[in-house]
Amino acid sequence: MSVKVKLPTQLRAAAGGNSSVQVQGTTVREVLENVYAEHPELKDRLSDEDGTLRRFVNVYVGGDDIRFGEGLDTTVADGAEVQVLPAVAGG
Repeated sequence: MSVKVKLPTQLRAAAGGNSSVQVQGTTVREVLENVYAEHPELKDRLSDEDGTLRRFVNVYVGGDDIRFGEGLDTTVADGAEVQVLPAVAGG
């Protein structure tokens, strides 16, 4: 299943400057593991050592926050769009 993962500006350098990447996966966990396989630096920026998302990282599948669904086990349909949005401080 091909999935488009959209990345915000602050993560693009870790993904070769890409604003999005196409990967395979049927769950958010699989999708992210495949993103990390292509762009290992993203893993350090998005997940803790145990593989869970850092608390300030928000992930959406089709506009729905995965925290209100199945978390990393949220199903991702073929052609879906996954958006990764880490919280940023401002002032």
